[in-house]
Amino acid sequence: MSLEEFLHNLQFDINRANQPNWEVDWEDGPLPYKLYRGLPAVPLSTEVPLSLPEGQPPLQLDVERIGHFLWYVYGITGVSQTVYPDEDQEEESYPIHSYRRFAPSGGALYPNELYLYLKLDDLPDGIYHYDAAHHRLVLLRDGNVDSYVERALGNRCEISTCFATAFVSTRFWKNFFKYNNFSYRLQGLDTGVVTGQLLETAKRFGFESGMHVQFLDSAINHLIGLSEEEENVYAVIPLSVAATNWAGTRVERKVTAEELCREMPALTVEHYERSEKVREFPMLLTVNEASHMHTTGDFRTVGNSPVYRSGENEIHLPEMDSFTYDFVEACKNRHSPEMDFVMEKVSQEQLSALLKRATHSYSYRSDIDEVFNGREPRVSIYGCLYNVEGIPNGAYVYDSVRHSLREIGTGDYRLQLQSGLSLDNVNLLRVPLCLHIIGNKNHYQESLGYRGYRIMQMEAGMLVQRLLLASSAAGFGGHPLLGFDTTLTDEIYQLDSGDRTTLIQIPIGPFREKAWMRGSLLS
Repeated sequence: MSLEEFLHNLQFDINRANQPNWEVDWEDGPLPYKLYRGLPAVPLSTEVPLSLPEGQPPLQLDVERIGHFLWYVYGITGVSQTVYPDEDQEEESYPIHSYRRFAPSGGALYPNELYLYLKLDDLPDGIYHYDAAHHRLVLLRDGNVDSYVERALGNRCEISTCFATAFVSTRFWKNFFKYNNFSYRLQGLDTGVVTGQLLETAKRFGFESGMHVQFLDSAINHLIGLSEEEENVYAVIPLSVAATNWAGTRVERKVTAEELCREMPALTVEHYERSEKVREFPMLLTVNEASHMHTTGDFRTVGNSPVYRSGENEIHLPEMDSFTYDFVEACKNRHSPEMDFVMEKVSQEQLSALLKRATHSYSYRSDIDEVFNGREPRVSIYGCLYNVEGIPNGAYVYDSVRHSLREIGTGDYRLQLQSGLSLDNVNLLRVPLCLHIIGNKNHYQESLGYRGYRIMQMEAGMLVQRLLLASSAAGFGGHPLLGFDTTLTDEIYQLDSGDRTTLIQIPIGPFREKAWMRGSLLS
């Protein structure tokens, strides 16, 4: 199977992309977090602040403050136990235990890991792994590596002025064991969700940030000590409170990953996998290798996406006085309902707040943009609306610049959408807002090659997380879904003949609590 066919099937025919006769071995599944052995560790404070107002000035940068930041980004915030009936013995049931974080993950498997290059007064400079299971930092490599990281990013950010640089990686086996080759699509989305949570949390801590999705892969993986057969970095995010040159310094000489790797000794580290048998995933390794950047001469920028003004009938949404919301409460109350949605009328004010907050917070620095200008995102929000006050039932595209809905078609699309689900785990007849993230069908392959696919999925995941937080702030639940008929939704939105396609589906609306036992780890 060619890589073009593989990526096409991931989007439109997952059965062809997956390995045949796949069975999940739950008893031999990996841990949802990575555990290093025999390395120095720094415990982090669990006395996290209970409020994080937006726009506050940065407080003293120390280990305690970084610990609070990491807990809100990717810490284990709760545990839950849900009981499902056994299909073979209806009288009996079995519990599912999950460790929860503020950022959602497909199947609660959390394939991502978080590493940091830290330079703090009360901590040795070096590369650290955030051990979410124990809420601590594990030292992987000590020393100042400013020049190395700057060159691995193509000298496009002044790392010497940044107190931290975060590296978000994906561990292939952590969700491949369940989702087969489909995990490649899911890993990009999960990385985007985690990155979106990190960028949003950084705002609350008063940190400036920028996102790099183009870097010398082997050099960054070598720096952290990752085996590229198991794990790869997908995103690099410098963090600063000082004046920083985010555009970097133009350097004519190209830098290669090979020459950088020769400068840095290899790390010898040990970690615990738990799985006794790790199956092979050749397609993931092949597409990952094809996505690698080996020289800074491969770096590109992507122009702004054209603004799609579909539909003649435009409905202007109510304007908002403020886009702010209680970030901590939104994180704590975020919920992914399944059969627990309840149909209630949604006001225009609620819909307006949800869409405006999500898109307003989405603006960020990216190394594939020529300038940071608050440009319209390359991914868009479409939706099938039902029972929204003053808005006819129908399919719409949200125009974030004009803060309006443009009508694509009228009618009740809930049964059509329900028929397109591969698993009936959500009752869409009870959902007033079924939103869809729309992106480029060719995933910027002309300019970014195979790397464009995972970048597009990451951008979609970042918008998903903003929508989920905005939904939670409105008192709604949201459940991201990938098991849907992409061809059907593309037809509903009249995208089937263009260069756009549906990336993910998010039912949003009021819900009732399901039968589960859960506990918060918030001190």
